Amino acid sequence: MNLSATEIWALAVFVIVYFFIVSELIHRTVIALLGAAILVMSGILTQAKAISYVDFNTIGLLAGMMIIVNITAETGLFNFMAMWSAQKVKARPVWLMGAMALLTAVCSGFLDNVTTVLLTVPVTFVICKKLEISVYPFLMVQIMASNIGGTATMIGDPPNIMLSSAVPELNFMAFLTNLAAICLVILVVVFALLAFIYRKSLRTTDELRAKVMEMNAKSQITNVPMLRKCLFVLVLVIAGFIFHDFLHADTATIALCGASLLMLLTMARNEKEISRALAGVEWVALFFFIGLFVIIGGLVETGTVTLMAKEAMKATGGDVTMTTMLVLWLSAIASAFIDNIPFVATMIPLIKDMGSMGITNLDPLWWALSLGACLGGNGTLIGASANVVVASLAQTQGIQMTFRGYTKVGFPMMVLSILISMVYVYVRYLA
Repeated sequence: MNLSATEIWALAVFVIVYFFIVSELIHRTVIALLGAAILVMSGILTQAKAISYVDFNTIGLLAGMMIIVNITAETGLFNFMAMWSAQKVKARPVWLMGAMALLTAVCSGFLDNVTTVLLTVPVTFVICKKLEISVYPFLMVQIMASNIGGTATMIGDPPNIMLSSAVPELNFMAFLTNLAAICLVILVVVFALLAFIYRKSLRTTDELRAKVMEMNAKSQITNVPMLRKCLFVLVLVIAGFIFHDFLHADTATIALCGASLLMLLTMARNEKEISRALAGVEWVALFFFIGLFVIIGGLVETGTVTLMAKEAMKATGGDVTMTTMLVLWLSAIASAFIDNIPFVATMIPLIKDMGSMGITNLDPLWWALSLGACLGGNGTLIGASANVVVASLAQTQGIQMTFRGYTKVGFPMMVLSILISMVYVYVRYLA
């Protein structure tokens, strides 16, 4: 595989940026923005091209939902949800972690995983504080559950949306019938292993459990009029996400419209409250995404991603089983380290071309690509948007989720998920 000078330079910037992200010698946001600036200043990307590679749908979605969540948090809703869920499982930490995992996975299937963690993680902080237990295991479970749940439906993760757009027969029911069951199996296995790994941290006292059980969950709601407005807007936004195809509106537009409507209803002329709502946006995470999008854009622009994918495909010699397994593992490993959107965008036309080269049944390849690209996000702390958002939310609570610390647990879990997927794809589509 011969690389041109521009391809080598783009790849070198990518590798150096990731070295500093992994080593944590420089904050990930700083090094990502610096790497993006170098690509523009060196002429690999023009400013206009760099901006075009930034996924503003992701940025807008994050910003809009962060504003909505920040305003909603002031009503006490998350405290109520935390208390209610804890009491339903009698304040037992392992059961509570399982309930949060299931809730996160189900919500991620019908919203997107970023919106889901923005809604559920604040609940986790509250209840773990009440029970005086470590929140870290819960955050790990919620990150992984959000990516697993998002894999199960057409609208749960961007790669699935892209696949459904490119292949008309891959509709909502097709994703449910082909991926929901295996995603549930993976969720159960991952949760069981995480519960075992963190078992020593999932302990509380009978006194604290009794205190939680005695509390009045409804008393946690502090502002009923504002809560009604927040719930009204949340219902509209969630409905918008579900029916965004019919509305011909991107999720970012829906989220930002919802945020604007909620500010209009709750703080139309109060500049102090508006400033506080906007200050709650995790700008550090958003600018990290911007820098990373530009760096990945450099690889796409120079053709490096396409070249690497084509070379990998040549290694299979056209064998459908080998090609399917390569797509599954390649997409998983790649998605753990680079944004899966440009990778999937590259793979879709390559897989379509295989149809004209003798592979008559492309279904195994499509499902392998979906499973690999979505589940691969669990591999590292920057493998999926939800991971970065949860890490940023944790940092606001004084909890450090490091790249190395997460990867020690997340990468083996991702490999296990892909092994399970590998067996499933082979038995269902290839045997």
